[in-house]
Amino acid sequence: MPRRTKVVATVGPATDNLEVLTQMLRAGVDVARLNASHGTIADRRRRLQLVRQAAQHADRCVGVLLDLGGPKIRIECFREGRVQLTEGALFTLDTALDPRAGTAARVGVAYRDLPRDVAAGDTLLLNDGQIVLEVERVGATAVETRVRVGGELSDRKGLNRQGGGISAPCISERDREDIQFAAEEGIDYMAVSFAREAADIHQARELLRAAGGEGRIVAKIERHEAIDNLAGLIDASDVVMVARGDLGVEMGYAELTGLQKTIIHQTIARNRVVITATQMMESMIQNPVPTRAEVSDVANAVMDGTDAVMLSAESATGRYPLKAVEAMVQVIEGAEKYQLSHARSRQRALEGQFEGTEEAIAMAVMYTANHMKLSAIVAFTESGATPLWMSRIRSDIPIYAFTRHEATRRRTTLYRGVYPVTFDVTGHTVAGSLYQALFARLLELRLVRPGDRVILTRGEQSGVQGGTNSMQILRVALE
Repeated sequence: MPRRTKVVATVGPATDNLEVLTQMLRAGVDVARLNASHGTIADRRRRLQLVRQAAQHADRCVGVLLDLGGPKIRIECFREGRVQLTEGALFTLDTALDPRAGTAARVGVAYRDLPRDVAAGDTLLLNDGQIVLEVERVGATAVETRVRVGGELSDRKGLNRQGGGISAPCISERDREDIQFAAEEGIDYMAVSFAREAADIHQARELLRAAGGEGRIVAKIERHEAIDNLAGLIDASDVVMVARGDLGVEMGYAELTGLQKTIIHQTIARNRVVITATQMMESMIQNPVPTRAEVSDVANAVMDGTDAVMLSAESATGRYPLKAVEAMVQVIEGAEKYQLSHARSRQRALEGQFEGTEEAIAMAVMYTANHMKLSAIVAFTESGATPLWMSRIRSDIPIYAFTRHEATRRRTTLYRGVYPVTFDVTGHTVAGSLYQALFARLLELRLVRPGDRVILTRGEQSGVQGGTNSMQILRVALE
């Protein structure tokens, strides 16, 4: 059986080598992530070209996700590059301080409205919650705090308010430049960082469409407010990312596992795609093998039904980017042997009303597939909608998205259990010719054997988007 759960890997300095990146794609990367929080647009353009070149070398269809930087609140820099904060000491966050004049007593903050967003008694967290500050007094430009949990602090670390409440707009001016880049380059997915409500996703989509982009929108769930507005965010987006770093800081780490499972379940139930991300194999930034805890973390996300798991610094800046991909793939394959969630998910298809013909056909296919001995499901698709509907119902049977559109092929690389295949349905107007071409393609790729049964979905009018209205059970023939 092919691996069903997909792998998203961030590219960066560690992958700026065509041979290394090609090996990573061959090892199992399905989607490459460009992180707009670091580097310049020129860096992202160069890495995008490298990804597409490596995909050709690896002979693989690979999607691309651009992750917008968003309003990440960061401190500025220290004179010596780093300081040691001592428990009980006073420490001031000063929006008016020179960006490179930080000391153990005071540091600048890039976000000018911080004094407006916090109050005495608030808890602020630095460096993913490793340093904890309690706000004692707020001035016009400075926030005076006392160190509750100290430690080493270096330049440009992130800052969060426990419980959320930072009012910075979701789309920054820098994000607008990256949105233009995404449109120009035909990026497949664009992730919106620190989204709070559905309006943030609608704004990002409108900006991308206005720039001429057709990419799908990813809502990153990493703010306290996002949990309060979760259903609306899921419905407004195409994909949801469980961004566990800032989410864990704002919500508290004790809540994180339950929140992750809730987000995965609700996203699948609302027929969207879900990515589980952040620190999945963090130790592999420095080490060639993951910890047992990381193995369990990835495996549990797979068994919960996530569409994809993501590598961040492990692949972008780590010492072992290829080994990180290989380890991720091995853990996924091990977990999928024991995955039971498709039995639960099948029941959902019997409840409620279908939104349209495509969903009805897709659900009928999956019900049949899970009650009949079949080798494959083939969906002739223009947009990828029908295989997406199918992938929401868990099954061990591979779903092949046969399409003539490169953008659709790249898009389906993120869907769990769906595999893109190049096929132009418009070139076959006679049913007999179409089936013969279909069987020939399946046999050529060694996806089935003669005599196997497959399910085919298609529309009456070839090449028409949204026209899937029939399901057939076919037996593969040589001629």
